[in-house]
Amino acid sequence: MEFININEALKNKDSVRIRGWVYRERKQKDLIFLIIRDHTNIIQTVVKKEKVTEKEWEDANKILVESSVEIEGELKEDKRAVTGYEIQVKKLNVIGFADVFPIQKDQSEEFLLDNRHLWIRSRKLTSVLKIRSTVFKAIHDYFRKNGYYESHSPFFTPTQCEGGSTLFKVDYFGKPMYLSQSWQLYAEAVIYSLEKIYCIAPSFRAERSKTSRHLTEYWHAETEAAWHNVTDMINLAEGLIKHIVKTVLDENKEELKLIERDAEKLKVTLNKKFPIISYDEALDLLEKKKKMKIKWGKDLRTIEEEKLVELYDTPVFVTNYPREIKAFYMKENEKNKKTVLCFDCLAPEGYGEVIGGSERETDVKKIEERLKKQGEKVKDYEWYLDLRKYGSVPHSGFGMGVERIIAWICKLDNIKDAIAFPRTMVRFKP
Repeated sequence: MEFININEALKNKDSVRIRGWVYRERKQKDLIFLIIRDHTNIIQTVVKKEKVTEKEWEDANKILVESSVEIEGELKEDKRAVTGYEIQVKKLNVIGFADVFPIQKDQSEEFLLDNRHLWIRSRKLTSVLKIRSTVFKAIHDYFRKNGYYESHSPFFTPTQCEGGSTLFKVDYFGKPMYLSQSWQLYAEAVIYSLEKIYCIAPSFRAERSKTSRHLTEYWHAETEAAWHNVTDMINLAEGLIKHIVKTVLDENKEELKLIERDAEKLKVTLNKKFPIISYDEALDLLEKKKKMKIKWGKDLRTIEEEKLVELYDTPVFVTNYPREIKAFYMKENEKNKKTVLCFDCLAPEGYGEVIGGSERETDVKKIEERLKKQGEKVKDYEWYLDLRKYGSVPHSGFGMGVERIIAWICKLDNIKDAIAFPRTMVRFKP
């Protein structure tokens, strides 16, 4: 008899052979209840002393939580069991006996992070990681369906892209280099070849932040396209979010139930057009609706984003931020030269910015001026400026923090639970 997973066993309704890990165990005089988990589900099994060999009974008594086992038996309906069925064990083979598992109920968040290599076995994190896998699949599917090529750029870069204060400096054979903040500058070179490209890869930000929505290493879904303006990118971003949400709703119903996520709140995203407001309108709404007076020219902090999204039940785009607080490559807004043609997409339910994008500046002199203002050496960007000298075209792009999308979809309290092994200002192991 071949091994099958637990979900397949629950459909089999007959003799089954499964393998997995002990999720819970309860021992009585002549009965031992073992709840077994694998990547698909959990199921109760019953070891009866008179039904197994003496060695199997001795092994069953030594089993602790997280021991690995192979089990063969008869599947019987039992409404008292956790999934409505139990396996009456005929054969038990212990593959690996576990020590006393260090994680018990009501452990602190820091303890669980210290033992992350074990805590990822929890049903909650298993469900989140399944949803994460679906999100990555959906991103790839969406871009490829829309004619985008997958393209990659170096992780070691000689210059900044998103501000020098968040650069991780590394020694590169005796020369200073930096971990990539974004693929964007290199992507802008590739669009003159492939025109429409995307990538999902790690990005690194040395942000001295301890908030629940920041990671120093995160996965970045980015896109760049020739002949596209900022409105094209807003539409592409909305389509991407809707595709991701629909795919998760279709493929992860059980996982959403297990983590107690209200799927109805996600469905709203599919049925409405996302609002688009300007930075000026956002400041006006915050003042009138939330009694928050923000000085023009200041970036929206986490608290302001949280208050703003309380006014919406879908993601919302905020456009045309002040030029002085945005990156050097963003295109100046001809209608208001104090602003740039950019957008942030803010997720509802307090999750804030999940996507940032813009139309790219094509005027070499304007780029040079802004680099100088930011204290950068123009010479270090000569190759990038070349892109404006040899057949420059309008182009735009955006970047999405994948963990932020996952945190919102799963309604996680902390972004650290959106990735298997989080890296933050203070968290660098295991």
